[in-house]
Amino acid sequence: MKAIILAGGSGTRLYPVTHVVNKHLLPIYNKPMIYYPLSLCMLIGIREIILVVNPEDLESFKRLLKDGSHVVIKIDYVVQEKPRGLAEGLILAEPYIKDQSCVLYMLGDNIFFGHDLPKIMLSAKEEVERNGGACIFAYYVHAPERFGVVEFDETGKVLSIEEKPKKPRSNYAVVGMYFYDSDAVEIAKTVKPSQRGELEITSVNQRYLDEGRLRVKLLGRGFAWFDAGTHDSFLEAGDFVATIEKKTGLMIGCIEEIAYRNGWIDREQLLKLAEALKKTEYGKYLKKLAEE
Repeated sequence: MKAIILAGGSGTRLYPVTHVVNKHLLPIYNKPMIYYPLSLCMLIGIREIILVVNPEDLESFKRLLKDGSHVVIKIDYVVQEKPRGLAEGLILAEPYIKDQSCVLYMLGDNIFFGHDLPKIMLSAKEEVERNGGACIFAYYVHAPERFGVVEFDETGKVLSIEEKPKKPRSNYAVVGMYFYDSDAVEIAKTVKPSQRGELEITSVNQRYLDEGRLRVKLLGRGFAWFDAGTHDSFLEAGDFVATIEKKTGLMIGCIEEIAYRNGWIDREQLLKLAEALKKTEYGKYLKKLAEE
């Protein structure tokens, strides 16, 4: 299985900061934002990642993540020349996913946390691989009119999905994580630009809904979700990560730790990675892991 992470876009909601720095390279507490979606892919065993980036940011991402081999994953970079919408990422990634029965599609600025999150993600993956279609995730919010809103029945079957409705049919927002079957690319190719001139991911989900092939899984109590694309949510995400890490002594989104605990790298490799970061708390954390 492969994953696609969207790390392009113009980041206008974070201007003026993102005039010069791609938002996915900005720090959420002690690590770049892109580490968080990348770490979730690794947690469920995905080792082949397609990263969709802006042309001007390509070299910056390569300097940070290289080809992923340092944590024994494979990263391919796909350039999105202009921000034409979230659904375009599926089309751009087609050469890399055409042989896949299921792909994980993630927005690079969404931060997730929860003890059973990998279990829920694997359940969604298995459902799509077994039955086809698509599986999306929903999170209860107090102001659903600001988000894409999903209405569903007690079995998880989606009844409706609306983008920023004036009268929401539920309080459940659609978050930036989706599992799609092999039809997703062809569906994305049929999407017409919205009034914003973009290919909307909601249109892809709507097509699956129209065909009766869209299901939803809830991220309930005990889970946290942040759309870190605004100043307030960016700050909230950083504060949340800092609080959890200081209270538990464990890191969130540490890709080196995940590679080590997955058995992809050994103790010596972990120590080598820690050495390059030895002046930071991050590096000291990696060294401590190796010495346990």
